[in-house]
Amino acid sequence: MKNVQRTICAILCMLLCVSGCTAEKAAGGKSAASSAQMIDYNKDLARAERDDRYRTTYEIFVYSFCDSNGDGIGDLNGIRSKLDYIGDLGFDALWLTPVHPSSTYHKYDVDDYCAIDPKFGTMEDYEALLRECHERGMRVYLDLVLNHTSSNHAWFRAAADYLRSLPSGGEPDASACKYLDYYHFQRGPADGFAPLDGTEWYYEARFWSEMPDLNLDSEAVRGEIRDIMAFWLGVTSYYTGEPAANAEFLRFVTETGRSIDPDCYFVGEAWTDRASIAELYSSGIDSLFDFPFANSEGFIANIIKGSYKASDYVKGMLLAEEAYGKANPDFVDAPFYTNHDMGRSAGYYAADDGPMTKMAYAMSLFMTGNSFVYYGEEIGMKGAGKDENKRAPMYWSDDESDPDLCAGPPSMDEVKMKFPSLADQREDELSIWNWFRQVLRVRNAFPAIARGVTEDVPSVSDENVAAFFRRSSTDGDLLIVMNLRGETAEKDLGQAGGSFALAAVLNTNEEEITYQDGTVTLPAYSIAVFTVP
Repeated sequence: MKNVQRTICAILCMLLCVSGCTAEKAAGGKSAASSAQMIDYNKDLARAERDDRYRTTYEIFVYSFCDSNGDGIGDLNGIRSKLDYIGDLGFDALWLTPVHPSSTYHKYDVDDYCAIDPKFGTMEDYEALLRECHERGMRVYLDLVLNHTSSNHAWFRAAADYLRSLPSGGEPDASACKYLDYYHFQRGPADGFAPLDGTEWYYEARFWSEMPDLNLDSEAVRGEIRDIMAFWLGVTSYYTGEPAANAEFLRFVTETGRSIDPDCYFVGEAWTDRASIAELYSSGIDSLFDFPFANSEGFIANIIKGSYKASDYVKGMLLAEEAYGKANPDFVDAPFYTNHDMGRSAGYYAADDGPMTKMAYAMSLFMTGNSFVYYGEEIGMKGAGKDENKRAPMYWSDDESDPDLCAGPPSMDEVKMKFPSLADQREDELSIWNWFRQVLRVRNAFPAIARGVTEDVPSVSDENVAAFFRRSSTDGDLLIVMNLRGETAEKDLGQAGGSFALAAVLNTNEEEITYQDGTVTLPAYSIAVFTVP
């Protein structure tokens, strides 16, 4: 079990209800052009190797990613077959959604915490995946759901059977069934509680009646969690409306995990505001997903849409770094733009033919920390509405006989893709896929992007342009200037207090970025990265 024990992570999830997605063919033709300048300018950038918590992570919804055995369902061996693809893009970590036995396609209602769902493969397949990832220097983050179980879990079935055996009005005895204490049972209905069929009892189930919530105050439950963490090294949980209890539980989780393996790394999910996220950081957890920047109504989307100023991007990063750093000086931010619970980003900008979608993701990837990207975003997949549609099969090609293609979750709608398949985008140097490769090349070449500290440049930032230093005493300082609008911008960088060397460019049209006599000219939706002598 050594490879299993070396699994790095923990993802705290706010769970989902049932969901999925399949795709019609996308419109043909090439995607919106990006300037060929960046292909030539960035060609000699080399990855700066680092082995730390600052990663670039690829989220895989296992059911929909890659099928290795022809049953239409994504699996662990399918992921193994795509490790070169993922690594060549520039990712050095994987987040796998739950792989445990479950009756649903999404696996967030766990039947057995110490097994692999047969549809996804075997424990040997999982260990082989870990081994090959580690050989590539790639970490693996396992999504382990511990805020609730499946109603089919042996713990819940034992408690339910015991309550059904009681006479009407009978008082339960925890000494007769220890699993009563594993969940929240009560007589009579209440908000967030579901009825236990055949009884007068109700149980807490905040997400769905088939997902009964665990009693996280129970020492017996915490003992089970310790055992499960020792097996996998991962966890996920929350208390509804109780931030202090959440922080306390996270402290238990992180301290327990580190007592098992000092190298374990935890990233948590709390779909909430900056202040609440900061409060959770007081637990000592490594990372928390930075929700204020994500989704169709987050900071990034509102800036690209013009609802917020470009300078607000810098202000938002500064506020986050200050709040999170005050709560936990060792925090590592976890920026992301979309995930399996959100509509895909290509649908956020109706009239966009590529540049806005590209720039928005670059903004996420240029934040500090361990950055997360949802599979398929690198080719501009679409999917919105019910959850199923947000988890469409990876769009490897238009060839229906392609063995890698998955059938997709049940009950999903047909989704017409906006941009071509990966097979087509590989042939287009100016595709969204190749843009992603360029952005990740720049991120990986300059460690200060992920590891530095943000400093505003108010003399350059304005409604259209975001400018900031990324300071790092070990990796050197950078000046990053982003034009987040559809018109060319010209900026005098002499106001930023020094002379700079243009080190990398990212363009979304055929116009070139120029830097002459201290003035940078940025075409629409473009980024210039400067080193600071």
